[in-house]
Amino acid sequence: MLGALEKAEDTAAHRDALADVVVELMNSGLDYYFMQPLKLARPGFIVQQSANLGLAGAQQVMGSVIRNIIGRMDGPQLLSVCGSIRRLML
Repeated sequence: MLGALEKAEDTAAHRDALADVVVELMNSGLDYYFMQPLKLARPGFIVQQSANLGLAGAQQVMGSVIRNIIGRMDGPQLLSVCGSIRRLML
């Protein structure tokens, strides 16, 4: 997806796909850096379920915000986001 956006004449056509990638990275990051360590700590069922519900709500709100912001970006801004994601892949 990143390659397609970087090579596209009309980068705006890839906004939705880029937003999907950013949202997925956010969700994966929250799981990896928060939920997995929480599960390893064995905080108990109620605490873990509270964290699951809280993060689900936060992910929904943040996903909407991310899609809104990326949906308004121009070509150079979209390419900048692609560059940031590529740096994460190193």
